[in-house]
Amino acid sequence: MELEEMQTVWSQMSGQLEQQKKLTDKIIIEMTQQKFKNRFSTLSFYEVLGAFICFAAAVVIVLNLDKMNTWYLMGCSILSIIFFLVLPIISLRSLYGMKHLNLTTNNYKETLVEFTKKKKRMLLIQRSGAALSALLMWLVVPVFMMAFNNKDFFQTEKSTGLLIFYAATTIGIIIFARWGYGCYKSITARAEADLKELEA
Repeated sequence: MELEEMQTVWSQMSGQLEQQKKLTDKIIIEMTQQKFKNRFSTLSFYEVLGAFICFAAAVVIVLNLDKMNTWYLMGCSILSIIFFLVLPIISLRSLYGMKHLNLTTNNYKETLVEFTKKKKRMLLIQRSGAALSALLMWLVVPVFMMAFNNKDFFQTEKSTGLLIFYAATTIGIIIFARWGYGCYKSITARAEADLKELEA
């Protein structure tokens, strides 16, 4: 085989190897993209379920607004409605942005910067939601008590058992919110590890 023929064959083989590498890289990125999306699918399910519950609670409050006969019960109702409508929407939007982070359009560094920004935003929203959930419980209790029992929480005599129940419920909500936040942190950490595998 002459030198010229060898160079042609070598050039063709190099081109094929380069094409193979590009195809392999594309497949790896697409697999990572799917793996990345799947990481957030479970969270999406629970967030959507939670959003439906919040929206239903907001509807119940709106339908019972006429029973809120004092300024403080009306205030609790309005704040509860705002929380029940705004928090799930903000949370779902941040999760949607994270889940649909496109790994194929940007280079690795840009993707990591965008991921870090979205991760910080999502975790901040979850921390805020966890803190507000205990406050929300104390806003909702008087509203639902008036809506379903026609009793003013602030003017009824409270037994020690009832106060212990509310305190225990508040602690339970805080523990549950912290656990949920821990799940978010864990999943985002695994998603970040998936992204870092691309660099290697």
